[in-house]
Amino acid sequence: MENKPVYLDPSYSFEERAKDLVSRMTIEEKVSQMLYNSPAIERLGIPAYNWWNEALHGVARAGTATMFPQAIGMAATFDEELIYKVADVISTEGRAKYHASSKKGDRGIYKGLTFWSPNINIFRDPRWGRGQETYGEDPYLTARLGVAFVKGLQGNHPKYLKAAACAKHFAVHSGPESLRHEFNAVVSKKDLYETYLPAFKALVQEAKVESVMGAYNRTNGEPCCGSKTLLSDILRGEWGFKGHVVSDCWAIRDFHMHHHVTATAPESAALAVRNGCDLNCGNMFGNLLIALKEGLITEEEIDRAVTRLMITRMKLGMFDPEDQVPYASISYDFVDCKEHRELALDVAKKSIVLLKNDGLLPLDRKKIRSIAVIGPNADSRQALIGNYEGTASEYVTVLDGIREMAGDDVRIYYSVGCHLYKDRVENLGEPGDRIAEAVTCAEHADVVIMCLGLDSTIEGEEMHESNIYGSGDKPDLNLPGQQQELLEAVYATGKPIVLVLLTGSALAVTWADEHIPAILNAWYPGALGGRAIASVLFGETNPSGKLPVTFYRTTEELPDFTDYSMENRTYRFMKNEALYPFGFGLSYTTFDYSDLKLSKDTIRAGEGFNVSVKVTNTGKMAGEEVVQVYIKDLEASWRVPNWQLSGMKRVRLESGETAEITFEIRPEQLAVVTDEGKSVIEPGEFEIYVGGSQPDARSVRLMGKAPLKAVLRVQ
Repeated sequence: MENKPVYLDPSYSFEERAKDLVSRMTIEEKVSQMLYNSPAIERLGIPAYNWWNEALHGVARAGTATMFPQAIGMAATFDEELIYKVADVISTEGRAKYHASSKKGDRGIYKGLTFWSPNINIFRDPRWGRGQETYGEDPYLTARLGVAFVKGLQGNHPKYLKAAACAKHFAVHSGPESLRHEFNAVVSKKDLYETYLPAFKALVQEAKVESVMGAYNRTNGEPCCGSKTLLSDILRGEWGFKGHVVSDCWAIRDFHMHHHVTATAPESAALAVRNGCDLNCGNMFGNLLIALKEGLITEEEIDRAVTRLMITRMKLGMFDPEDQVPYASISYDFVDCKEHRELALDVAKKSIVLLKNDGLLPLDRKKIRSIAVIGPNADSRQALIGNYEGTASEYVTVLDGIREMAGDDVRIYYSVGCHLYKDRVENLGEPGDRIAEAVTCAEHADVVIMCLGLDSTIEGEEMHESNIYGSGDKPDLNLPGQQQELLEAVYATGKPIVLVLLTGSALAVTWADEHIPAILNAWYPGALGGRAIASVLFGETNPSGKLPVTFYRTTEELPDFTDYSMENRTYRFMKNEALYPFGFGLSYTTFDYSDLKLSKDTIRAGEGFNVSVKVTNTGKMAGEEVVQVYIKDLEASWRVPNWQLSGMKRVRLESGETAEITFEIRPEQLAVVTDEGKSVIEPGEFEIYVGGSQPDARSVRLMGKAPLKAVLRVQ
């Protein structure tokens, strides 16, 4: 019997095995493996494999799976450990589904183990429809949650990957959606290294993310999926990335069709592969055979790409006996199991942000006989799920959740009130055809719960022309359609109102902030979101989410959507006062901070230090607080952020309980980024703030207290 070929021998390294396997392929076979829907090569025992899979907030587009809140909602938890648990559940279900479908010969799209998640672009402009897929506007928060998500998805086995994560979209990508195929994002080196790259760097170097996806647009003139600067110099050169790069879907045809940096399809394919793009979501890499004939690419460059792809498949255990791969035995019983759904509900509860409360919340069931539940998102499944979603086995809308929790003795009046964005609900109806009904419901109720906002049919990725919102981006930050009119009509009844916003992005609800006594932001809270919202409304859960994005007062104050400079963008550089600031969120209890201490008041450049603080729950109710650390550089030679989130820790405290929290601040967190994009640590003074919010004047007014402050000297 002849010896096993090297590629099937587990005693060799994955790199040696992959090289051996690629050396046995014909050039046609190699190219076929560089397309996302790679065919089988039966003579070598390679099964067909479709690389395209999504797992933004649960296994997506592959049938039933546990559905978590949309990524922006998970970001509002500010909780790394929780996000790790979520991703661990997703990869468990992904494994179970992959093995079950493979055994049935189903190797189609969305059935693999290469998940094109997370999206770690910076949500720099609230109009961007895909901002809901991100972890918000801050590079530190995005990096911490992104690292946790990747580690949870990829597992902690020394040899095998549980699943392969993908950091996307590299880089400088955040709208406008309608221009993404031809747009050139112009960015300074300072903004690039200070804002747009840090999360990618952390996922590559700290989380060892297996894959990176390029963006559709150009960055400083180079198309991202073929950018020498991004893919070759920075990703592989500066950061030492070892995994594979995948194009965004059909992005490579944009090189010649829309960006006009190449003239033909073979030139586009060659440019991408030459600069380090290994896998094509799309069909352009079919042209590599022509590119090879035309001398635009070498077979060595193709070999390099295919070898990287085979290494990933080997790390996933696809060439080894199942009994050697620790994740191959995960049972299908784990898919959508009770424990996973309970986690999804818990994440939804922790993601809800209380924006305003004049004492109306929590509602007292003993005193309420009737509730009016009003609004286009009150009984909407669509508003629960966000985009890139899977299928849940149970959906609980806000109306369902309130009915469930209020019990049989409370009368529920329901009216949709208005369409989400059109001027009427019935096509033949008059404009405003449900407003009178909504007002009648409110008049008959003790309290009104208004469910307004957006959903993923009008906020999301570049969409079909028929969408009245066009590309999926928002034209402004107002409530769409007749929602504001509805809110004012119901307000005129004089009944107490709780406004529940379901949205993937910031809305300028300035009128509501002035007039409505209680406002919750619930994001797209996942399949069981209505149960989580009801739990907060009735005080079974104390709200603890914090905003991962700034809520602005108007669209007018924003820079042009196509301007990628960070000037006057996000809490780090904005000049005006926010409506609701980044990091803000109220509770039904109160937390007091004391005994802020730095391990050293003076350090040398290049040294780290620790920050400790005591937090006490001084209210009547148990609750969770997100303790936040911000650092402000007082003497920098270059532009620096107003201050920068530099630490966060979620802590649960019973009424009267005190905890001491310690943060480790690494030396690079004191660095300033020069105009050349270099990080330097300068001597000077730094202010360190610790509290339940940012130190800005608006947060202090809304919270009723300022964070504690200490001063650090760097010599």
